[in-house]
Amino acid sequence: MSAQKKKSIIQFLGKSFKKLERFVFILKSLLTPRQFIYFSCVLVGISSALAVIILKAFAHLVYNFAQYLNNLLHLPYSNSILPIIGILVTVIIVKKLLDGSIQKGTSHIMYAVAKKGSIMPIKQMYSQILTSSFTVGLGGSAGLESPITITGAAFGSNYAQNYRLTYKDRSLLLACGVASGIAAAFNAPIAGVLFAIEVVLAEISITAFIPIMISAATGALVSTIILNEDILLVFKQGEAFDYHNIPQYIILGLLSGFMSIYYSRIFRKVEHHFSNLKMGQYRRALYGAALLAGLIFLFPSLFGEGYESIKTLANANPSKILENTLLSDYKSNSWILLFFVGITMMIKVYATGLTLGSGGNGGNFAPSLFVGSYLGFCIAQLSNLLGITKHLSVSNFTLVGMAGVLSGLFHAPLTAIFLIAEITSGYNLMVPLMIVSSVSFAISKRFEPYSFDIKHLADKGEVFTNDKDKNILTSLHISNFILTNYKAISESNSLENLVEVIKYSDETIFPVLNEKKELLGLINLDDTKIRTLIFSAFKVKYTSTHEIMQAPKEIIMHNESIECVLDKFERTDTTILPVFKGSIFIGFVNKTMILEKYRSQLKEMVIE
Repeated sequence: MSAQKKKSIIQFLGKSFKKLERFVFILKSLLTPRQFIYFSCVLVGISSALAVIILKAFAHLVYNFAQYLNNLLHLPYSNSILPIIGILVTVIIVKKLLDGSIQKGTSHIMYAVAKKGSIMPIKQMYSQILTSSFTVGLGGSAGLESPITITGAAFGSNYAQNYRLTYKDRSLLLACGVASGIAAAFNAPIAGVLFAIEVVLAEISITAFIPIMISAATGALVSTIILNEDILLVFKQGEAFDYHNIPQYIILGLLSGFMSIYYSRIFRKVEHHFSNLKMGQYRRALYGAALLAGLIFLFPSLFGEGYESIKTLANANPSKILENTLLSDYKSNSWILLFFVGITMMIKVYATGLTLGSGGNGGNFAPSLFVGSYLGFCIAQLSNLLGITKHLSVSNFTLVGMAGVLSGLFHAPLTAIFLIAEITSGYNLMVPLMIVSSVSFAISKRFEPYSFDIKHLADKGEVFTNDKDKNILTSLHISNFILTNYKAISESNSLENLVEVIKYSDETIFPVLNEKKELLGLINLDDTKIRTLIFSAFKVKYTSTHEIMQAPKEIIMHNESIECVLDKFERTDTTILPVFKGSIFIGFVNKTMILEKYRSQLKEMVIE
């Protein structure tokens, strides 16, 4: 194709986009705000689904191209070499094309909602597609779902920004992008809706369900039309649920909860290890990728998303897992297979940590499904080999195990239940899914109050949680409430000078400062003693400020959290307290102002 032809195509696309943009602006002026949101959620759903399709297709294209080269050149140990290439390419793209930074994990979506007015950078609409497709397509042991949700959220956020929508509507369309992304990735619209509600939005009204459902349904429909089952994670669930196996499902739920805790803590340790490495980006990438290559050489099923190995276990063909391993000669030995699957399950978190810590891009959604499926397989296989219970369905336990770990890790039991129900094209496993997901969630919640993805941010009060009051308080900053237009009294002044100041002030509290702006005390006109002195001409003239000033009951530092500030107001039973920066007095904070802002924020919190 000639350069001139390429230029004309780009110009045509640019003009078409401008025309579409103008059409939407005209439509916005003709429709009611609610009608425009319904229209917008369809556009966001289509855009997010197309982004998912591009990401999935590009990742598979990268993988297929690598396999083609391997077949052509007959490279030994290619599956161990490819992840090194993928991570290095990702690091180069981030460094050269994306200003050296890339957001990983859905925590950035929640942070945008809580702290940035649901505004996401425009580069997130394409950066995740570029980087994660190379990382995962070339064998990085991570998932594409986190990049998918970030991309969908970015589409929703930037669409809302472009058409000047409010914070509530931006948050709603951001959630629509997330829902349609998950729905398109798994052909699971209900799971998409629930993920957006459980994970992304802390507060939501019933009316907000409709746009999110429309967007999720649109995303699922678009992906169903374009993608085939080889790319989507689809299972044909054939075995019925046996209620006699409920005790074993409860055990699976318990172990899923503890496995979620193990995964979360080990991943954080690996992540912490890489963040403390004193080496350049490329050396860190080589170091982490080389370790990952070693793990993939020993455990080939760690390559890529791992969905093929999940299908292998669920479709009652587990011996295939041992192919191309050092134990391939023992495929018929069920105990060797069980041992290998168990070790792979425990190692998966290290592989994902190495992938992301060394500079690759991806998420932990797919790894959680991987670990859960392997855990379910191990429990069913062990029980069947020991013969201690009635024969368990390995397929059913493999599928239900996925829901268990997903629920425990992300604290999203409803998403886990309906995701597995939808990808198995039926609800035969609804009861065990509910049991395992609930038990796993309860165990994980007991030891890890916050979900895996937002723990580090929730501890610092930087994201919304299910605690509505805390969500509002963490969104407020003390710097926005400091009153600096105070009238100060010098330590050398008499009460007579104070009376002159009072004439031209509405305040009831006055700070007494020295030359260094250090607070010596407060004069409070609500004090009966001071009011009595003011009305005595003799005492006014000969009483110094030192005699009537009082030490503050409590002081506030300029960087304290609003929660701490309100606690001090509560303990001192006051409405105004002084604020300091170091030893310097900088103003007052009024409790009434904070509570008024809290009430207004409370109204804005609910997404409608």
